[in-house]
Amino acid sequence: MVRVSFVREGESIFVPEGTTVLEAEILAGLKPDAPCGGTGKCGKCLVQILEIAPDESVDRKDRPLVRACQMKVTADIFVDTLHSQKNEHAILTEGYLRPVQYHPGLSLHQIRLDKPEAGEKRSDWERMLEQLPRIGAEASGEMDLALAASLYDRRMESARWYAVYTEGEVLDLRREPGRICFAAFDIGTTTVVGYLLDAKDGSTLAVESRLNPQVQYGADVISRANYALEHGTSVLSGCIRAAVNEMLQALAAQAAVGTEDIFQISIVGNTCMHHLFLGISPGSLVHAPYTPAISQPLTLRAADYGLDVHPKAQLLMLPVIAGYVGADTCACLMAVRPDQKEEITLLLDIGTNGEMVLGNRSRLIACSTAAGPAFEGAKITCGMRGAAGAVDHVFYKDGVWSYTTIGGAPAIGLCGSGLIDLTACLLRAGLIDENGRLESGQEDPQVFVLVSPEDSGNGKGVYLTRKDVGEVQLAKAAIAAGIELLMEELQVTEDDIAEVCIAGAFGSYMNPVSAGEIGMFPRSLTGRVRSIGNAAGEGAKLALLSLEEWKAAETLARETDFLELAALTDFQDCFVEQLGFETA
Repeated sequence: MVRVSFVREGESIFVPEGTTVLEAEILAGLKPDAPCGGTGKCGKCLVQILEIAPDESVDRKDRPLVRACQMKVTADIFVDTLHSQKNEHAILTEGYLRPVQYHPGLSLHQIRLDKPEAGEKRSDWERMLEQLPRIGAEASGEMDLALAASLYDRRMESARWYAVYTEGEVLDLRREPGRICFAAFDIGTTTVVGYLLDAKDGSTLAVESRLNPQVQYGADVISRANYALEHGTSVLSGCIRAAVNEMLQALAAQAAVGTEDIFQISIVGNTCMHHLFLGISPGSLVHAPYTPAISQPLTLRAADYGLDVHPKAQLLMLPVIAGYVGADTCACLMAVRPDQKEEITLLLDIGTNGEMVLGNRSRLIACSTAAGPAFEGAKITCGMRGAAGAVDHVFYKDGVWSYTTIGGAPAIGLCGSGLIDLTACLLRAGLIDENGRLESGQEDPQVFVLVSPEDSGNGKGVYLTRKDVGEVQLAKAAIAAGIELLMEELQVTEDDIAEVCIAGAFGSYMNPVSAGEIGMFPRSLTGRVRSIGNAAGEGAKLALLSLEEWKAAETLARETDFLELAALTDFQDCFVEQLGFETA
């Protein structure tokens, strides 16, 4: 065993000789950034290796940087991760919540366990069920024998009780009503957001967010799916279940309730996140024809998935639409309900995977494009996720460049919205041509330095390279091609689209004008863009707030058509055509 000490975080861990530094970081609970899944391709896990503990007398300038995923530990070392991995990230938690009538599937009702009359034929269980609205004696759920067996003793203790139940199952009997709660989770590829709701009126009691711990095993769903196929699903399933469990505890603490007061949990996520949470191999998602292993809505027992809530709490998994159009897209549709509108709506959820749905009450059609993780910071030289010091907006006017950063901190990198702005501004300034060639007019014409090393917070500066522009082209072309082919399939034009709803964190911070200028979507749609925030999380809430909405989700997912872009003969030509930029 050898000792690895992380100097910035103040953590030390003993690991077997031959363990990589990246693996040691994960074992130490540091949650390092490894977009390529530890294959050595992205260079985002750079660290500095020191043989002795650093102090003022140690000159570290000449110490080389190494890839943590490729560096194996053979002796006791000190590691500088170059930036603290405990930094807070800017995670979007708010979204557009369509108003619905509050009619949850979970109910609290006062009952009486009275002594039966002489000659009574009905059992204690039947007489209890008959007092519960919407359930009755014909409850479809499996009988709880332990609860039924306790009814006599409970009756001897008190006649008045409060039942917590759903349409088909009694979950608990309580002496006092107390607080009963719901929890809703949006498990994104990059972030996880959780909400605690009061079952009395549906109000939000607490919100919690954090990075998805699976980012340690790859930034995108393909990297994680491949990791699961090589190593099994248990590591990825275990870490996300543990994260949700920790968030449930934090949510309950914020609201001053017990985790045993949580009786229903709804979860949404893309198909890969959905499968990994359930412990299902994503093999069918990475091999043609890329279908999900399971797609229908599920009502499960939360305890079976390691969630420390009420022992009989239900876990609701919203339905999946297609292989790469998941339950999160279904939740976004629930938040917007374009199927109830006459006008045409375009719904975009842009992340490592770009899902989009086009249509109205007559027909909805969805597709997915491999936008790649460029807008999440991966594959971009100075790319990073939205955290303190990330350049989030860039401006160019009258030859003057300016920018803002998250938290007003010194610039250390570019997040997705800043990347789009910078690309658009370079186009506006004539420094990028229609083919994506960058001529910066600076010392290296293939590099545009936005923030000099001395003005930055990382000592290296913040800049964009010709290769980075190419990554932007690939990402925006995939999205633009998807939109174009959806319009062709639905036989509509951009003039027919009344509204563009952009979901997700990237869409909330992104400047629509910049996105239109680089050709992510037609410029004519810029004025029709509406950010709907974390709509997936809001859809997860709706499944709890309204039994009708929960039931409608299945119909919505089933009746949304799916367009497999890779199977279209026109896709490659359309994609290549969208790679270019429009220049003035």
